[in-house]
Amino acid sequence: MPKSLFWTRTDTAGAEHALFDDGRGLTARGTLTAVDPIPYTCRYQLATDPEWATLRVEVEAEGTGWLRSVRLERVTDGWRVTTAEQGDLDAALRAAGHPPVGLPGTDDPDRLAGAVDVDLGGATLFNALPVRRLGLPRAAADTPHRVEVAWVLVPSLLVVPAEQVYTPLGPGRVRFTSDTFTADIDLDGDGYVVRYPGLAERVHPR
Repeated sequence: MPKSLFWTRTDTAGAEHALFDDGRGLTARGTLTAVDPIPYTCRYQLATDPEWATLRVEVEAEGTGWLRSVRLERVTDGWRVTTAEQGDLDAALRAAGHPPVGLPGTDDPDRLAGAVDVDLGGATLFNALPVRRLGLPRAAADTPHRVEVAWVLVPSLLVVPAEQVYTPLGPGRVRFTSDTFTADIDLDGDGYVVRYPGLAERVHPR
């Protein structure tokens, strides 16, 4: 992988490190760490087509006494979702005073049929997918672009459909809206997050 980016979390103690090649679409692998709701490490692999539509995402999340994985792969009429679990995440959550989250994946992949992009919770690299696919760095300002995504929650790896709105605000900035959440995200010239208020900020080597 010829490129690398690193973000530190601003909502909790944690970080993301991504290695990637964006010469023809995006191929990437990365690692997330966070302490909330319980300490975990999350590893992902991602591949898109040349137009930046997601083809495949593999995610593995691990903490004390548990390990989960989910794989989303685009098929002709939607998404194929496969999961695996070792140990008991729900038991670890209950022990820390948090409610259980249930099984990873989805019991109805057809609900994801309209999704072109995948969004991984806490992973800022994934915001580049709709930004680059829709050409938002060069798009007219104040024009909203609605996208449907397959949203992978962490650390549960539950997969749910979600609608997100990206609105260009001028060079280097886009407004992200999902349900009642809104953030004005700063981007670099290639469409990668520099600052995501309330989530993460890019860190450069000293």
